[in-house]
Amino acid sequence: MEFKHISVLLNEAVDGLNINPDGVYVDGTLGGGGHSYEILSKLSQNGRLIGIDRDMEAIDAASKRLSMFCNVSYVHSNYNEIKNILHDIHIDKIDGALIDLGVSSYQLDCAERGFSYMEDAPLDMRMDKETAFSAYDVINDYSPEELTRIFYEYGEERFSKRIAELICESRKKAPICTTLELVEIIKKAIPERFRQKGSHPAKRIFQAVRIEVNSELEPLRQALEDFFESLAPGGRLCVITFHSLEDRIVKQTFASFAKGCTCPKDFPICVCGNTPKAKIITSKPILPSAEEIAYNKRSKSAKLRICEKM
Repeated sequence: MEFKHISVLLNEAVDGLNINPDGVYVDGTLGGGGHSYEILSKLSQNGRLIGIDRDMEAIDAASKRLSMFCNVSYVHSNYNEIKNILHDIHIDKIDGALIDLGVSSYQLDCAERGFSYMEDAPLDMRMDKETAFSAYDVINDYSPEELTRIFYEYGEERFSKRIAELICESRKKAPICTTLELVEIIKKAIPERFRQKGSHPAKRIFQAVRIEVNSELEPLRQALEDFFESLAPGGRLCVITFHSLEDRIVKQTFASFAKGCTCPKDFPICVCGNTPKAKIITSKPILPSAEEIAYNKRSKSAKLRICEKM
C-alpha cells in the first residue's frame, strides 16, 4: 500500500514557525513529509531540517517525497529522544520544531497495522513495527483493573469497567486476536441507548489502547520541555494535538514556560526571581478551517498551539 498522509493545519503550522531561511528545524513526526516539504521550501541551502519518525515506512516514503532536497537528515527514532538525537548529530540549538501528534492516514488506512476499528486485522497498533509490545499484549495480558484504568484515563470511556470485564471473560475461552473481535466485545458492553450518534462505539477504546501501546502521553510533557530547552532564543515550538488529553498537556506545559514569578500571592515582593521563559503565540489554539475539515474529516479535532522562546 502506498504511504499517503494529508498534513493537517499545514500552512498554519509552517507559518507559525516563523522560519529563518538559514535556520535549523526539526519535524518531530515526519509522517509522509508534508510539513517537512513546506519547511524545506522556505529554507536556503544553509538551512537544515531534521526529520524524525518511529515508523520506518514513513521515513522511506518521506525520503522519496523530499528527494530533491539535500539539506534534510532522517532519524528513525521517537521525538521524545530529541536531546540524544541532537547530541548525536552535533547540533546544539535549533530555530524551531513541529510535532504533529496525530496518527497518519496511512497507519489508519493500512488495515494490517491494526489501528482501525472498521477493518479486520491482527491486534497490533505499533507505530514502530520494530518494537515487540502490541495491542494484542494489552488486550490479552492486562488485568481487569489495568484495562479499566487505561480505558478510562486514555479513552474517557464511561463503560470502561464493563468493557474490561467482558474482554477478560472472552479471553478465558480463547485469545482475542483481531480488531473486529475486540469491536464485537465493546459493542456488547455498551448499551445501544448510550452510544453517541455519529461516533463508533469502539473509537474511545481503540484510542486508549493505541496510546498505551505507543506510550503517547507519559513522555509528552518531558519531550516538550526537552524541545523547548533545545530552542535558540526566538525559536518556536509548534504542536498539533488531536484529543483533549494531549491538548491539556501541551497547554499546561506552554503555560509553565510563560509563567514568571512563582511566589505565593500574599508575598509583598518577588523573592523567587523567576521570569517568563516563553511567549505564548496562540492565546487560543488554531483550528482547521471549514474547508480543510470538508477536505479531510480527520482534521476536525486538530488544535495547533505555538510558543516562542524568549
